[in-house]
Amino acid sequence: MAPERDSRDDHTHPRHLVRSHAHEEDIPGTVNLQTVEGDDTAYGQALFPVPADDPNDPLQWSNFKKTMILLICAAYSFLGNSALLGPSVYIGIYSKEFNISPTVASGLVSYPNLAFGFGSLILVPLYLKIGRRPVMLISMLLFLGGLIGASRATTFSGLMVARVFHGLGSGVCEALPVQLVNDIFFLHERGKRIGYYTVALCLGATGPFYAGYMLAGGYSWRLFFYVEIAFASALFILAFLFVEETTYHRHLQPPPSSSPRVLSSDNSANADGEKGGVEGIQHVEEEASVVPQRKSFLSTLKPWGAIDHEAEFFLTMVRPFTYFTIPAVFWVISTYGIYIGLGALAFNFTFPLKIVAPPYNWPETSAGLIALANGSGYLLAIPFTFTSDRLAAHLTRRNGMIREAEMRLPVLLPAMIIAPAGLILYGLTAQYNLHWFGYMAGVAMVNWGAYFYFSFTLAYAVDSYNANTSEMLIAMNLGKQAISFGMGVKLLDWILERGFAVVIAGIFGSVLAANNLALIIFWFYGKKIRIFTRNSWLGGWHKKAAKGGALTH
Repeated sequence: MAPERDSRDDHTHPRHLVRSHAHEEDIPGTVNLQTVEGDDTAYGQALFPVPADDPNDPLQWSNFKKTMILLICAAYSFLGNSALLGPSVYIGIYSKEFNISPTVASGLVSYPNLAFGFGSLILVPLYLKIGRRPVMLISMLLFLGGLIGASRATTFSGLMVARVFHGLGSGVCEALPVQLVNDIFFLHERGKRIGYYTVALCLGATGPFYAGYMLAGGYSWRLFFYVEIAFASALFILAFLFVEETTYHRHLQPPPSSSPRVLSSDNSANADGEKGGVEGIQHVEEEASVVPQRKSFLSTLKPWGAIDHEAEFFLTMVRPFTYFTIPAVFWVISTYGIYIGLGALAFNFTFPLKIVAPPYNWPETSAGLIALANGSGYLLAIPFTFTSDRLAAHLTRRNGMIREAEMRLPVLLPAMIIAPAGLILYGLTAQYNLHWFGYMAGVAMVNWGAYFYFSFTLAYAVDSYNANTSEMLIAMNLGKQAISFGMGVKLLDWILERGFAVVIAGIFGSVLAANNLALIIFWFYGKKIRIFTRNSWLGGWHKKAAKGGALTH
C-alpha cells in the first residue's frame, strides 16, 4: 500500500515524494499498473499518473491541501447549482409579481440553466490558456455580480439578465472540480473523489427547499439571493487562500521493461557499471536527481499565472463539438442531461404546482419540500461511493495488473433499474393524485440512481480519454445543459396536453431506461469502442491536440 501522507502543510515540512512506473498502454483507458521495486502502491498496484520528482507537482501535494481544494470546488458546485434551481419554487410568485404566465416565469430557471452550460465554452479554454486559479477567481466574481443584480432586480427582464449572468459566470463550477480531481488525484482515487464532488453537485438540487423555507418564515424571495451572496463571498476568500494553480507540465517517462532489473543487496555493479543498493535501478537514479524547492505559501497566492502560448483558445472552443461523436462522452452527456432535465427541472417545476392544488392543498411555503426527497436519494447513495474504485482494483488484480476503464461500470447495475422505476412511480402519482409519499419515493429512487450514473459514467469517460479531459468537459457541459433545457423549457405545456403519466412515466421513463441500458454496451464492448476511436482520424486529431499526453489536463 502507498505510505500514509503527512496532512500538515507541505510548504513548511519536507515530505516523501511518490514514485511510480505505471504507464498507459497504446489503447487510451488501458493502464499497466505493474509495480517495480521502489514504487509507491495502492491496492497493491502502481500509481497512475506517474508524478514528477517535484514537490510542486500537484500529485505530490499533501492530503490536506488536496482535500481543501476538493471541498472548495465542491462547495462552489453546490452554490452554483442551488442558485440556479432554488428560485424554481418562486415561479408562481414571479408569475403574479411580473404579470406573466407560469411557463414564461419558468424561463427564469431554464435560460440560466442553459447559460450555465455555455459558460464552460468560454471559461474552460480560458483556464487552459491562463490557468485554473485565475479563471476560478474570475468566475466567482462574475457569479457574485449576478447574484447581487438578481437580489436588486425590480423587473422581469432585469431579473432574467442577472440570472443568466450568474449562471454564465458559474458555468465552470462543474467542469473545474472534475479537472482538478484529474490534476491532483491518482487513478485509484478518482472514483471516490468524483463521487464526493457529485454529492455537492446533487445536493444543489435541494436549493428549492431553502428557498421555500425562507418564504415560510415570511421573507421576500430576495432573501435567498442575499444568503447565496454571503456564502459565495466567503467561498471566494477560501479559494483565494487555498486553491493553488494545478496546471503542471509533466513529461511522460518511457515505460520500464516487462522484467525490470533490481540490484542485489551485495552492492554489485549493474550493467552500466553503477553501484546500487537493494532498491531498483530506476528508483536509485531518481533518488540522485535534484529535487526543486516547494513554492512558498505567499507565491501561491498570486491571482495570475503563466500564460500557455501553445494553448489554442479558439480551436479549443471548436474541437469539443467533435466529442459528441465519441460514444463514452456522449453517454455522459445524455446521462447528465436526462437526469438534470428530470430531477432539477421536471420535479422542481411540477411538484410545487401539484402539491398546492387539490387534493393536497399544501401551503405554498411547503412547495420546496421536494428537496428533502432529492437530498435523501443522494445521501442514501453516499455509502456506496467507494465501490467503483474497489471493484476496479479487484478486477485489475485478476487481470494481471492491467486496468481497463470499463472495470468500474458493473456497480451501476442496481441503479440501471431503480431510477426508471422511480420515474414511473412519480408520473403515476401525479396523474392519479395518489398519496404524496409517491412523489417523495419516486424522486428519491431517481436521484439514488442519478448519483451512481453521475459519478461513475463521468469517471469512466475521464479514465478512457485522460489526456483530453478539458475539451471533453466542455462537450459534456454544453450537451447536458442543452438536453436538460430541451426537456424542461416546454415541460408544463407538454403535461397539460398529454398528462403526467404519458410525459413523465411514459416518454421520460423510456428515454431514461434506454440511456441506462447503454451500460450493457459499454461493459462488454467499451474496449472495442476505444480501440475503434483511437484508430479513427478523429482519434488521431485528438491525440495530436493532447500533445501526446504530455500535459496533465
